[in-house]
Amino acid sequence: MRAFGIGIVLAMVATVVVAAGKPAASPATPQAPAPAAQTGAAMMKIYSSAADVDSLLAKAKAERKEGQVMVAEHILSLAPYNANLEYRPVEGAVAVHEKEAEMVYVIDGTGTLTTGGTVVGEKRTNAANLSGTAIDGGTIQKINKGDFAIIPEGTPHQFKPEGGALVLMTLHVARPVSEMQ
Repeated sequence: MRAFGIGIVLAMVATVVVAAGKPAASPATPQAPAPAAQTGAAMMKIYSSAADVDSLLAKAKAERKEGQVMVAEHILSLAPYNANLEYRPVEGAVAVHEKEAEMVYVIDGTGTLTTGGTVVGEKRTNAANLSGTAIDGGTIQKINKGDFAIIPEGTPHQFKPEGGALVLMTLHVARPVSEMQ
C-alpha cells in the first residue's frame, strides 16, 4: 500500500511539473541563476524508490539534533521544484508561504494540520515567508498516513504530530501571478 501511495505522489508531482511548464520570470522578480553546485544532474532526480524514501527517512532521523523541529531531505528534484521528505517528530512553528502553494502527502504518522486563521507572534523569516508561534482560529484537520492536502499560498498552517513523528512529502509550487490576483 505504501508503494501505491508513493506512486500516486510521484504521478502527482510529474503532473504538477508538466502542467506548470517553465515558470515565467516577471520583470519585478527575475529568476536567479542556479548555483554552480546545483546545475545539470544535481538539479534533476526524477525517480526515488520506496527503499530510497526509507533511506532518506533513516538519514533524517539520524541527522536530527535534540529539539530540532524538522529535518528535510530531497526525494525528487526537477528545477525549480523539489519534493521533500519532512521528518517532524515535534510540533513546529506556524508558516505562511506568501508566493507558493504547498502540496502535502502524509507518508507516515498521525497528527493535525491547522490552516487559516490569524498568525500569533508573526515575524518575517525571509522575503516570501512568515512564521509565528500559534494560529488563532483556523480549521483543524486530523491527518493520517496516506492523506493528501494542498495549502494555498498566503494561508497560515501548522503541523502537530500525535503519538510519534509525522513524515510528510511536501512540494512547494509557485503560482502564476495571474492566478493569484
